[in-house]
Amino acid sequence: MPTSPSHSSDAGVTRRPAQRWLVWVKAVVFLLALVPLLRLVVYGVTDQLGANPVEFITRSTGTWTLVMLCITLAITPVRRMTGMTWLLRCRRMLGLFAFFYGALHFATYFWLDQWFDWTSILRDVTGKRPFITVGFAAFVLMVPLALTSPHAMVRWLGGRRWQQLHRAIYAIAVLAILHYWWMKAGKNDLAQPAIYAIVVAGLLGARVIWALRRPRTQTLPGSSRSPANSDSTVSRSRTR
Repeated sequence: MPTSPSHSSDAGVTRRPAQRWLVWVKAVVFLLALVPLLRLVVYGVTDQLGANPVEFITRSTGTWTLVMLCITLAITPVRRMTGMTWLLRCRRMLGLFAFFYGALHFATYFWLDQWFDWTSILRDVTGKRPFITVGFAAFVLMVPLALTSPHAMVRWLGGRRWQQLHRAIYAIAVLAILHYWWMKAGKNDLAQPAIYAIVVAGLLGARVIWALRRPRTQTLPGSSRSPANSDSTVSRSRTR
C-alpha cells in the first residue's frame, strides 16, 4: 500500500527522537558498565586494594565477568516478558563488556599472579587446578564471540550461522559457574557461587522451556520462515 509523503515524513520525525533516546540509554549503560573498572583504578590510586591487591583485582574482574554474562543472558527473558525490544540494542555491548572483564581477569592471572611463568600456567591449565582449566576454556570460547560481534561479521557469517556460534554463551556461562564454584569449594565458601548458579540455571532453564513449547512447523523452500530467508531476517534484526 503506498504511503503519502506526509505520512513518511511524520514517521521519520517520530523515529529520530526514538533513536536519540536509545543513544542516550546506550551511553548510560556504557558508563555504568565502566564503573567496576573505575572503582579498581580509584582503589589502586588511593591504596585501598587491601593486603593482597592481586587477589582483590582477580576476584573483582572475575565477579564482574560473571555479572555481565548474567545480564547479557537476562536480556532475552526480560524482553520476552516485558516486550521491551529496545533491550536487544544493548545486548552486544554488554556481551563485549563480559569479554572485557574476562580479559582483565585472565591478564591479571597471567601477569600479576604468575608473572608470565608459562610452565606454571601450563600446569594449571592442563589439570593441576581444575577451576583454572574450566575458566580458561570459558575464556577461549568467549574470544570468537567477541571477534564476530561487529555487524560486518554478522553479514559475513549469515544470521543463522552467527546465531549458532553465539549460542556458545550458554556453555560459557556454565563453565564460568564451575570455575567460580570449584575455586570457592576449596575454602568451603559456596554461598555466592550458589546464587550465581541459581541465576544462570533460571536463565538457561527458561530458554529450554520456551524451546520445548515452540511449535515445530515444516517449512517449504522460498517460504517466509524457510532457512534461506531467515538468515537475512536474523542478520538485519541483529545489526540494527
